[in-house]
Amino acid sequence: MTNSTVAVHQLKGGMVGMGMIFDETYRPFFENAYQQGIYDARTGVLKLEIAAVASRTGGRASKYKISAGDQINDFASYVEPDSIGQLLKHDVDFVCIATPDDRHYEATMAAIEAGKHVIVEKPSVLSMQQLDSIIATARDKQVLCKVVYHKLFDPDHKKLRTLVADDVLQHINTGYCTLLEPKQISGAQFAEWIQGRNPGTYVAVHYIKLIDFTFGGKLKSVSCSGQRGIVGEADGNTWDSTQLRLIYEYESGREAAFDIHTSWVTPDNFPGYVEQEVQFRFDNGIWNGHSRKRGVECTVEEKTPVSIKNSMNNHYNGTFVEPDGRRTQRGYGIEVLEEFAREVAYVEHGTDNQSREQRIGDLSAGYYNDIASDRQTVAAVHAMEAILEQHAAGNPDCVVKVNESGNGLVMYIPGQADGIVLYENPV
Repeated sequence: MTNSTVAVHQLKGGMVGMGMIFDETYRPFFENAYQQGIYDARTGVLKLEIAAVASRTGGRASKYKISAGDQINDFASYVEPDSIGQLLKHDVDFVCIATPDDRHYEATMAAIEAGKHVIVEKPSVLSMQQLDSIIATARDKQVLCKVVYHKLFDPDHKKLRTLVADDVLQHINTGYCTLLEPKQISGAQFAEWIQGRNPGTYVAVHYIKLIDFTFGGKLKSVSCSGQRGIVGEADGNTWDSTQLRLIYEYESGREAAFDIHTSWVTPDNFPGYVEQEVQFRFDNGIWNGHSRKRGVECTVEEKTPVSIKNSMNNHYNGTFVEPDGRRTQRGYGIEVLEEFAREVAYVEHGTDNQSREQRIGDLSAGYYNDIASDRQTVAAVHAMEAILEQHAAGNPDCVVKVNESGNGLVMYIPGQADGIVLYENPV
């Protein structure tokens, strides 16, 4: 097949948020696609560029233009006020949203209402009411709305799911997950939005989705506790660490408990970028995974473990000199965005006999990254946020029941007989 017989399609992306997450994954995604294109058998070659970005001040966008040079195309940069509104008037096919999590909803809704496909960082939103609104609007506008869950692309997690799907590992009993990040996350990189937030919503959601997607089942209850006093006041509503517990029920009638511990106050001189560990116990086996132990250890005088970490996760995102001399940046954190670009291209330029509406349907309800598949994950986040709010108000040890007595989410405060309905519709 010669190049002249391969279809070539142009896609233009918009970027909302230019912080750490942009630099780690979206930047190499756009650079790779701009320089090399992306191929999909359903569409052909995709030529992709970052057409416009929206941020508060434009400072990081300006610095990026200078540092990137010819590695990326020229792009428009819009700043406040109304940076997103200005971006949406630009010629873009899809919008990537990587803002702080409590700003996801407004940006996502604005993009969908403008008729743009959207991919939003986790958690997609913070409440079930927001989720319902986004799902309905995306279906009405006939656009894709997807959520970034790159841990589902981790080869270890894909192997776990394969063993479960093939009934090699049988019936989940319990699970434990931990993700601990260094102080620089809360104290520097996210210092502007850390007040009133918690690491559970920010990173536990990765494991909530992993558990929900890998094992299925119905979420039954949510409880959570946490610690304060390092990144905020000891009696305030800014959390250093959280311990989340989810109870799921399965078709057999049996239940499984999952504990997810998260923190963003690990010392900066910790040998790994993050500490990630999982253990899942089944009727007939145990799965253990550890992000540092599966990798390499490296020591460099005067560099490790601060500017360079002793333990590196080269699977998620790594810079490499390829055997042919090319410098690349790749990993599953970038692959998940490339897959979204293929989905957008398939909807708009697919060569099969399906209509655009049929393609939207195939990639929507029930699809792993679709906003409608996020219900139990968002329900857990919604419950955790409400529990921690009550904890900060002097009412610790609350429990949220899921789909109980005709309501979707009901929170019970110790010492109070009646529950508080957080969400009326079924989860």
